[in-house]
Amino acid sequence: MKTVACVLRSGGDYAPRHVVRLLDQVTEHLPGAKFRCFSDVDVQGVDVVPLRHEWPGWWAKMELFRPELPGDWLYFDLDTSIVGSLMDMAAVEGPVIMRDVVEPWRFGSGIMAVPQSIKAAVWEAFTATPENHMRRYAFDGDQAFLESCRGVDWRLWQDLCPGQLCSYKVDVQRLGGVPAGVRAVVFHGKPRPWEVGW
Repeated sequence: MKTVACVLRSGGDYAPRHVVRLLDQVTEHLPGAKFRCFSDVDVQGVDVVPLRHEWPGWWAKMELFRPELPGDWLYFDLDTSIVGSLMDMAAVEGPVIMRDVVEPWRFGSGIMAVPQSIKAAVWEAFTATPENHMRRYAFDGDQAFLESCRGVDWRLWQDLCPGQLCSYKVDVQRLGGVPAGVRAVVFHGKPRPWEVGW
């Protein structure tokens, strides 16, 4: 089974309690899964992989691609709410990323399957000139960089697990509830899940 992973860079909106919140949801909806957090701070009760670089904000997610760390990750942003079984998503093979829920012609990196097989390609591309990539994709973010990576054949969650992802702002608020069959609700921007009682 893939290891579920998240990233916590201290100094922003997120704190260790948000990692524990995600761990609790994973424990409920993917029993027996290993869970690791890439972070620059300790999180009690969580296996923490120390961040090695000072890349700010979402760029800390690039450390998921460190090739010396073996294993395949099922990655979730800390503002994801898991509301159903993750068995289907955990069983998917290969690199998988989201279609952006607001701008569907773009990628969204809030939920990813990161297999060992692509880590070196992404890592080498990013670490060759990290400052250039962070400057070039300062507005569009890490997902735009990931979309630009040659040799990585990203597939989309919405194609492989149709109906299992939705947006809080686009779907839940508009419909007045979580659509049937949804397993993970993506909170992009404000509000955060803990601001609305999730």
